[in-house]
Amino acid sequence: MIKLINIVNGNIVLIDLETPWVEKYRPQNFSDIVSQSIAIENIKDFITSNNMPHMIFTGPAGTGKTSTALIIAKEAIKSENYYINVLELNASDTVRMEYVRTVIKDFVNQNVMVGSSTVKFILLDEADNIPNQVQQALRRIIEKSSNDVKFILLCNYINKIIDPIISRCAVFRFVKLSKEKIIERLKLIIKKEGIKISPKKANEFYETLFFISEGDLRKAINTLQMAVALELIDNLDLAEILKISGFLDNNTFNKLILTIKEHNLNHAKDLIESIENLDSRNLIRQIINELPSLNINPSAYANLISFIGEIDYRISQGSDEQIQITALIAKLIRYSEG
Repeated sequence: MIKLINIVNGNIVLIDLETPWVEKYRPQNFSDIVSQSIAIENIKDFITSNNMPHMIFTGPAGTGKTSTALIIAKEAIKSENYYINVLELNASDTVRMEYVRTVIKDFVNQNVMVGSSTVKFILLDEADNIPNQVQQALRRIIEKSSNDVKFILLCNYINKIIDPIISRCAVFRFVKLSKEKIIERLKLIIKKEGIKISPKKANEFYETLFFISEGDLRKAINTLQMAVALELIDNLDLAEILKISGFLDNNTFNKLILTIKEHNLNHAKDLIESIENLDSRNLIRQIINELPSLNINPSAYANLISFIGEIDYRISQGSDEQIQITALIAKLIRYSEG
Protein backbone atom coordinates (compact mmCIF):
# COMPACT_ATOMS: atom_id res chain seq x y z
CA MET A 1 0.00 0.00 0.00
CA ILE A 2 1.37 3.43 -1.02
CA LYS A 3 -0.09 6.47 0.72
CA LEU A 4 0.00 10.08 -0.51
CA ILE A 5 1.09 12.11 2.49
CA ASN A 6 2.04 15.61 1.43
CA ILE A 7 3.69 17.89 -1.05
CA VAL A 8 7.22 18.79 0.01
CA ASN A 9 9.09 21.59 -1.78
CA GLY A 10 6.65 21.32 -4.66
CA ASN A 11 7.15 17.57 -5.04
CA ILE A 12 4.55 14.86 -4.44
CA VAL A 13 5.70 12.59 -1.63
CA LEU A 14 4.65 8.93 -1.68
CA ILE A 15 5.34 6.85 1.40
CA ASP A 16 5.69 3.08 1.35
CA LEU A 17 3.62 1.70 4.22
CA GLU A 18 3.54 -1.89 3.04
CA THR A 19 7.19 -2.65 3.82
CA PRO A 20 7.89 -2.73 7.58
CA TRP A 21 10.30 0.11 8.24
CA VAL A 22 12.23 -1.98 10.77
CA GLU A 23 13.22 -4.19 7.84
CA LYS A 24 13.60 -1.39 5.31
CA TYR A 25 16.02 0.43 7.59
CA ARG A 26 17.66 -2.62 9.19
CA PRO A 27 21.46 -2.11 9.46
CA GLN A 28 23.32 -3.64 6.51
CA ASN A 29 26.86 -3.37 7.88
CA PHE A 30 28.61 -2.95 11.22
CA SER A 31 28.87 0.83 10.88
CA ASP A 32 25.05 1.05 10.80
CA ILE A 33 24.66 -0.59 14.24
CA VAL A 34 23.70 2.04 16.82
CA SER A 35 25.51 2.46 20.18
CA GLN A 36 27.15 -0.98 20.44
CA SER A 37 30.75 -0.02 19.66
CA ILE A 38 32.41 -2.25 22.31
CA ALA A 39 30.57 -5.41 21.23
CA ILE A 40 30.97 -4.63 17.52
CA GLU A 41 34.73 -4.00 17.71
CA ASN A 42 35.30 -7.30 19.54
CA ILE A 43 33.10 -9.17 17.05
CA LYS A 44 35.02 -7.68 14.11
CA ASP A 45 38.29 -8.83 15.71
CA PHE A 46 36.95 -12.40 15.93
CA ILE A 47 35.89 -12.34 12.27
CA THR A 48 39.25 -11.06 10.98
CA SER A 49 41.17 -13.55 13.13
CA ASN A 50 39.48 -16.51 11.37
CA ASN A 51 38.97 -18.02 14.81
CA MET A 52 35.30 -17.26 15.40
CA PRO A 53 33.72 -18.86 18.50
CA HIS A 54 30.10 -19.70 19.12
CA MET A 55 28.45 -16.52 20.38
CA ILE A 56 25.67 -15.30 22.64
CA PHE A 57 24.22 -11.81 22.15
CA THR A 58 22.29 -10.68 25.20
CA GLY A 59 20.51 -7.45 26.04
CA PRO A 60 17.19 -5.59 25.81
CA ALA A 61 14.93 -5.85 22.79
CA GLY A 62 15.55 -3.55 19.84
CA THR A 63 19.26 -2.97 20.45
CA GLY A 64 20.70 -4.60 17.32
CA LYS A 65 21.33 -8.23 18.32
CA THR A 66 19.54 -9.83 15.38
CA SER A 67 20.91 -7.30 12.90
CA THR A 68 24.46 -7.96 14.09
CA ALA A 69 24.04 -11.74 13.74
CA LEU A 70 22.69 -11.34 10.20
CA ILE A 71 25.57 -9.04 9.26
CA ILE A 72 28.12 -11.59 10.54
CA ALA A 73 26.56 -14.33 8.43
CA LYS A 74 26.36 -12.12 5.33
CA GLU A 75 29.97 -11.00 5.77
CA ALA A 76 31.14 -14.63 5.90
CA ILE A 77 28.92 -16.15 3.19
CA LYS A 78 28.33 -15.02 -0.37
CA SER A 79 24.76 -13.97 -1.07
CA GLU A 80 24.05 -16.75 -3.58
CA ASN A 81 24.97 -19.39 -0.98
CA TYR A 82 23.47 -17.64 2.07
CA TYR A 83 20.23 -19.58 2.46
CA ILE A 84 21.97 -22.93 2.03
CA ASN A 85 24.58 -22.27 4.70
CA VAL A 86 22.56 -20.28 7.25
CA LEU A 87 19.75 -21.64 9.42
CA GLU A 88 17.68 -18.83 11.01
CA LEU A 89 15.25 -19.86 13.76
CA ASN A 90 12.92 -18.13 16.18
CA ALA A 91 13.64 -20.40 19.10
CA SER A 92 10.58 -19.44 21.14
CA ASP A 93 8.15 -21.27 18.87
CA THR A 94 10.38 -23.57 16.80
CA VAL A 95 13.15 -25.15 18.82
CA ARG A 96 11.74 -28.14 20.68
CA MET A 97 13.33 -31.53 21.32
CA GLU A 98 12.29 -33.21 18.06
CA TYR A 99 13.41 -30.17 16.05
CA VAL A 100 16.85 -30.20 17.73
CA ARG A 101 17.28 -33.93 17.09
CA THR A 102 16.28 -33.71 13.44
CA VAL A 103 16.55 -30.36 11.66
CA ILE A 104 19.40 -28.77 13.65
CA LYS A 105 21.37 -32.00 14.00
CA ASP A 106 21.02 -32.78 10.27
CA PHE A 107 22.09 -29.24 9.34
CA VAL A 108 25.18 -29.51 11.57
CA ASN A 109 26.11 -32.93 10.16
CA GLN A 110 25.89 -31.99 6.51
CA ASN A 111 29.38 -32.46 5.11
CA VAL A 112 28.87 -30.82 1.73
CA MET A 113 28.18 -27.10 1.53
CA VAL A 114 27.32 -25.44 -1.74
CA GLY A 115 29.74 -22.75 -2.82
CA SER A 116 33.10 -21.72 -1.47
CA SER A 117 31.94 -20.97 2.08
CA THR A 118 33.93 -22.70 4.79
CA VAL A 119 31.50 -22.02 7.61
CA LYS A 120 27.79 -22.47 8.35
CA PHE A 121 25.73 -20.48 10.86
CA ILE A 122 22.79 -21.37 13.08
CA LEU A 123 21.06 -18.23 14.37
CA LEU A 124 18.74 -18.88 17.34
CA ASP A 125 16.63 -15.83 18.14
CA GLU A 126 14.87 -15.70 21.54
CA ALA A 127 17.05 -18.55 22.75
CA ASP A 128 16.13 -17.78 26.38
CA ASN A 129 12.68 -19.27 25.65
CA ILE A 130 14.09 -22.73 24.87
CA PRO A 131 13.16 -25.19 27.66
CA ASN A 132 16.10 -26.36 29.80
CA GLN A 133 15.80 -29.99 28.70
CA VAL A 134 15.98 -28.93 25.06
CA GLN A 135 18.95 -26.67 25.86
CA GLN A 136 20.77 -29.73 27.22
CA ALA A 137 20.27 -31.52 23.90
CA LEU A 138 21.36 -28.39 22.05
CA ARG A 139 24.48 -28.17 24.22
CA ARG A 140 25.56 -31.65 23.16
CA ILE A 141 25.20 -30.69 19.50
CA ILE A 142 27.18 -27.48 20.04
CA GLU A 143 30.08 -29.26 21.72
CA LYS A 144 30.20 -31.99 19.04
CA SER A 145 29.87 -29.66 16.04
CA SER A 146 32.91 -29.09 13.85
CA ASN A 147 34.78 -25.82 13.49
CA ASP A 148 32.82 -25.25 10.29
CA VAL A 149 29.54 -24.68 12.18
CA LYS A 150 28.98 -21.62 14.37
CA PHE A 151 26.02 -21.05 16.67
CA ILE A 152 24.83 -17.51 17.49
CA LEU A 153 22.23 -17.39 20.28
CA LEU A 154 20.22 -14.20 20.81
CA CYS A 155 18.47 -13.58 24.12
CA ASN A 156 17.10 -10.86 26.38
CA TYR A 157 17.93 -12.69 29.62
CA ILE A 158 21.16 -14.66 29.71
CA ASN A 159 20.30 -16.11 33.12
CA LYS A 160 17.77 -18.31 31.29
CA ILE A 161 20.54 -19.93 29.24
CA ILE A 162 22.10 -22.95 30.96
CA ASP A 163 25.72 -22.63 32.13
CA PRO A 164 27.11 -25.42 29.89
CA ILE A 165 26.03 -23.44 26.80
CA ILE A 166 27.29 -20.12 28.17
CA SER A 167 30.71 -21.65 28.90
CA ARG A 168 31.03 -22.73 25.26
CA CYS A 169 30.25 -19.28 23.82
CA ALA A 170 31.70 -15.80 23.73
CA VAL A 171 29.13 -13.50 25.37
CA PHE A 172 28.46 -10.01 23.98
CA ARG A 173 26.23 -7.64 25.93
CA PHE A 174 24.12 -5.14 24.00
CA VAL A 175 23.10 -2.00 25.88
CA LYS A 176 19.82 -0.08 25.82
CA LEU A 177 19.95 2.78 23.32
CA SER A 178 20.08 6.38 24.52
CA LYS A 179 17.36 8.90 23.75
CA GLU A 180 19.74 10.86 21.52
CA LYS A 181 20.58 7.82 19.37
CA ILE A 182 16.96 6.74 18.96
CA ILE A 183 15.82 10.24 18.01
CA GLU A 184 18.74 10.53 15.58
CA ARG A 185 17.66 7.34 13.77
CA LEU A 186 13.99 8.42 13.75
CA LYS A 187 14.94 11.76 12.19
CA LEU A 188 16.91 9.91 9.50
CA ILE A 189 13.88 7.75 8.62
CA ILE A 190 11.57 10.77 8.62
CA LYS A 191 13.92 12.59 6.25
CA LYS A 192 14.22 9.62 3.88
CA GLU A 193 10.45 9.06 3.84
CA GLY A 194 9.77 12.76 3.18
CA ILE A 195 7.58 13.19 6.27
CA LYS A 196 6.87 16.73 7.48
CA ILE A 197 6.90 17.28 11.25
CA SER A 198 5.63 20.53 12.73
CA PRO A 199 8.66 22.31 14.24
CA LYS A 200 6.52 23.50 17.17
CA LYS A 201 5.65 19.96 18.23
CA ALA A 202 8.74 18.12 16.99
CA ASN A 203 10.53 17.90 20.35
CA GLU A 204 7.41 16.67 22.17
CA PHE A 205 6.78 14.19 19.36
CA TYR A 206 10.27 12.67 19.63
CA GLU A 207 10.08 12.63 23.43
CA THR A 208 6.78 10.73 23.18
CA LEU A 209 8.20 8.15 20.75
CA PHE A 210 11.22 7.62 23.00
CA PHE A 211 9.04 7.19 26.09
CA ILE A 212 6.89 4.62 24.29
CA SER A 213 9.98 2.76 23.03
CA GLU A 214 11.77 2.63 26.41
CA GLY A 215 15.10 2.38 24.56
CA ASP A 216 13.82 -0.17 22.03
CA LEU A 217 14.62 1.22 18.57
CA ARG A 218 12.44 -1.38 16.85
CA LYS A 219 9.41 -0.31 18.89
CA ALA A 220 10.14 3.37 18.19
CA ILE A 221 10.28 2.77 14.42
CA ASN A 222 7.09 0.64 14.50
CA THR A 223 5.27 3.36 16.45
CA LEU A 224 6.40 6.00 13.95
CA GLN A 225 5.16 3.93 11.00
CA MET A 226 1.86 3.22 12.76
CA ALA A 227 1.35 6.94 13.44
CA VAL A 228 1.93 7.70 9.74
CA ALA A 229 -0.42 4.91 8.62
CA LEU A 230 -3.19 6.17 10.92
CA GLU A 231 -2.75 9.75 9.70
CA LEU A 232 -1.72 11.09 13.10
CA ILE A 233 1.31 12.98 11.82
CA ASP A 234 -0.29 15.93 10.03
CA ASN A 235 -1.75 17.35 13.24
CA LEU A 236 0.64 15.45 15.53
CA ASP A 237 -2.07 13.93 17.70
CA LEU A 238 0.22 12.87 20.55
CA ALA A 239 -2.71 11.79 22.74
CA GLU A 240 -3.85 9.32 20.09
CA ILE A 241 -0.28 8.06 19.54
CA LEU A 242 -0.08 7.28 23.26
CA LYS A 243 -3.47 5.57 23.19
CA ILE A 244 -2.69 3.29 20.23
CA SER A 245 0.54 2.33 22.00
CA GLY A 246 -1.33 1.26 25.15
CA PHE A 247 -0.65 4.33 27.33
CA LEU A 248 -2.98 6.89 28.90
CA ASP A 249 -3.06 10.21 27.10
CA ASN A 250 -1.50 13.06 29.07
CA ASN A 251 -4.85 14.65 29.95
CA THR A 252 -6.29 11.46 31.50
CA PHE A 253 -3.01 10.58 33.19
CA ASN A 254 -2.70 14.06 34.73
CA LYS A 255 -6.22 13.72 36.13
CA LEU A 256 -5.20 10.42 37.74
CA ILE A 257 -2.08 11.95 39.28
CA LEU A 258 -4.17 14.83 40.64
CA THR A 259 -6.55 12.41 42.40
CA ILE A 260 -3.52 10.79 44.05
CA LYS A 261 -2.16 14.14 45.21
CA GLU A 262 -5.61 15.02 46.57
CA HIS A 263 -5.82 11.62 48.34
CA ASN A 264 -9.13 10.93 46.61
CA LEU A 265 -9.26 7.16 46.15
CA ASN A 266 -12.92 7.08 45.06
CA HIS A 267 -12.31 9.48 42.18
CA ALA A 268 -9.16 7.56 41.19
CA LYS A 269 -11.10 4.29 41.21
CA ASP A 270 -13.88 5.80 39.05
CA LEU A 271 -11.28 7.12 36.61
CA ILE A 272 -9.56 3.73 36.33
CA GLU A 273 -12.91 2.00 35.71
CA SER A 274 -13.75 4.50 32.94
CA ILE A 275 -10.62 3.71 30.92
CA GLU A 276 -11.28 1.48 27.93
CA ASN A 277 -8.71 -1.18 27.03
CA LEU A 278 -6.56 -0.48 30.10
CA ASP A 279 -2.96 -1.62 29.63
CA SER A 280 -2.02 -1.84 33.29
CA ARG A 281 1.68 -2.56 32.84
CA ASN A 282 2.12 0.48 30.61
CA LEU A 283 0.22 2.53 33.18
CA ILE A 284 2.66 1.32 35.84
CA ARG A 285 5.51 2.60 33.65
CA GLN A 286 3.82 6.01 33.45
CA ILE A 287 3.30 6.09 37.22
CA ILE A 288 6.93 5.18 37.95
CA ASN A 289 8.02 8.00 35.64
CA GLU A 290 5.87 10.41 37.67
CA LEU A 291 6.91 9.29 41.18
CA PRO A 292 9.18 12.31 41.82
CA SER A 293 6.17 14.65 41.58
CA LEU A 294 4.15 12.69 44.14
CA ASN A 295 6.31 13.72 47.11
CA ILE A 296 6.58 10.17 48.45
CA ASN A 297 7.65 9.83 52.09
CA PRO A 298 11.37 8.93 51.86
CA SER A 299 11.08 6.29 54.60
CA ALA A 300 8.39 4.49 52.58
CA TYR A 301 10.01 4.73 49.15
CA ALA A 302 11.73 1.33 49.24
CA ASN A 303 8.53 -0.39 50.36
CA LEU A 304 6.60 1.35 47.59
CA ILE A 305 9.03 0.22 44.88
CA SER A 306 8.81 -3.34 46.20
CA PHE A 307 5.01 -3.14 46.17
CA ILE A 308 5.00 -1.87 42.55
CA GLY A 309 7.09 -4.89 41.58
CA GLU A 310 4.64 -7.18 43.36
CA ILE A 311 1.68 -5.59 41.56
CA ASP A 312 3.41 -5.95 38.20
CA TYR A 313 4.12 -9.62 38.93
CA ARG A 314 0.49 -10.30 39.94
CA ILE A 315 -0.76 -8.75 36.72
CA SER A 316 1.72 -10.78 34.67
CA GLN A 317 0.29 -13.91 36.31
CA GLY A 318 -3.29 -13.06 35.33
CA SER A 319 -4.68 -11.15 38.32
CA ASP A 320 -7.54 -8.67 37.74
CA GLU A 321 -5.93 -5.51 36.36
CA GLN A 322 -8.40 -3.00 37.81
CA ILE A 323 -8.14 -4.48 41.31
CA GLN A 324 -4.34 -4.46 41.19
CA ILE A 325 -4.11 -0.90 39.83
CA THR A 326 -6.60 0.30 42.45
CA ALA A 327 -4.46 -1.32 45.16
CA LEU A 328 -1.42 0.47 43.76
CA ILE A 329 -3.25 3.82 43.71
CA ALA A 330 -4.30 3.27 47.34
CA LYS A 331 -0.67 2.61 48.32
CA LEU A 332 0.49 5.74 46.45
CA ILE A 333 -2.13 7.83 48.28
CA ARG A 334 -1.00 6.36 51.60
CA TYR A 335 2.68 7.18 51.01
CA SER A 336 2.20 10.50 49.22
CA GLU A 337 2.56 13.60 51.35
CA GLY A 338 0.55 15.68 48.89
